[in-house]
Amino acid sequence: MWFYIKLAWRNIFRNKRRTIIAAIAIAIGLASLILSDAYMIGMENNIIKSATSSLLGEAQIHGAGFRDTQEVEKTVQKIDEVAKNLKAEKIVDKFTLRTLSFGMITSPADANSVMLFGVIPETEKFLSQVDDAIRDGDFFAGGDPHDIVIGSKLAEVLEVSLGDRVVATVAQAHSGDLGQEMFRISGIYHFNIKELDSGMAFIRLGKAQQMLGIGANVHQVAIKFKDMKYALQKDSPFWEKYSQYNNEAVSWTALLPQLKAIFDMSGVSLAMMCIILASVVVFGIINTLFMSLYERMFEFGVLRAVGTRASGVRKLVIFEAAALGVVSIILGIILGFVITLIFTKTGIDYRGIEFAGTTITDMLYPEMRLMQFIVYPVGVFLFMILVGLYPARVAGKMSIADALRKSL
Repeated sequence: MWFYIKLAWRNIFRNKRRTIIAAIAIAIGLASLILSDAYMIGMENNIIKSATSSLLGEAQIHGAGFRDTQEVEKTVQKIDEVAKNLKAEKIVDKFTLRTLSFGMITSPADANSVMLFGVIPETEKFLSQVDDAIRDGDFFAGGDPHDIVIGSKLAEVLEVSLGDRVVATVAQAHSGDLGQEMFRISGIYHFNIKELDSGMAFIRLGKAQQMLGIGANVHQVAIKFKDMKYALQKDSPFWEKYSQYNNEAVSWTALLPQLKAIFDMSGVSLAMMCIILASVVVFGIINTLFMSLYERMFEFGVLRAVGTRASGVRKLVIFEAAALGVVSIILGIILGFVITLIFTKTGIDYRGIEFAGTTITDMLYPEMRLMQFIVYPVGVFLFMILVGLYPARVAGKMSIADALRKSL
């Protein structure tokens, strides 16, 4: 075998220019796969982070049926026990309690329907970016229970600004009576997402519970894990544990199923790219090997004439394909590593772009993983050997007399 390795290595460099051009073409394909995979991983993590950190959280707990009906009567059961258990959970980093209700915000100029959130400012800042998105004022910096924070688009519709007063109206639980309170605008946020900037308002949790008539109950517990991967573990006992007492614990994949579907499609796109690059590689390898094969017809004829078996000739051609693969893979790994490393440092600026209802808020950084430099190179190597079987078969079937005559 060592003899074939040495011979194959010498043969591919008999025409250095052709070998280098073919190796560079294959290396670019391999580097593209590495960069594309790193880009996909970075994009997914960036979008998930943008979606979950803006308001959603990586997981939520609701009363059963609340997500479907938004009925204010359907609150989280045994909230004190749930909160106590969450504090003791090793995988939970932060959580916050919220109320959610449809309401109406009225100003002297206009009125607009909103989703009114009751929040705890001290814990809400760990689960959402509303405090970071404040354009004017602050996020409940004072202790006034009648402070309200609204979006920039809502402020335009209502024709109000910082310090102006508005009236919030909600339907109370069980009775359906209207609960009204006057609030002073203490903060105006801007997410650059129309739905968020025009359709939400935030007040303190205690005041929201009072207006809704639900006592100390809440509608939602938003959760942030110590590692985002915990939200993807469907078989984790966490979900069953917090779905007791007629509650429902779900991860962001259930809250944003469209994102999960898009990520699955991204995997299909990457697979299609692999197929396209593989097609390019196929013709490149076959062309290189056949050119080398027809240039050395006389040599192969002599080898067969002195007793070399057809299997030996086939083996030599396959080893040449493998040698070309090794050169290509080394170049591809170096090229892929350097290019991907550059992008991991500089990032790709997609900030402000809306994707699947989520606005990207951070720079996109591709993520390099060891798997990218093992799976793809090994796949390319095996693929090149597989492609080399065809020219090897042709070389093994050639007629000795025809080979010698054609070369002479």
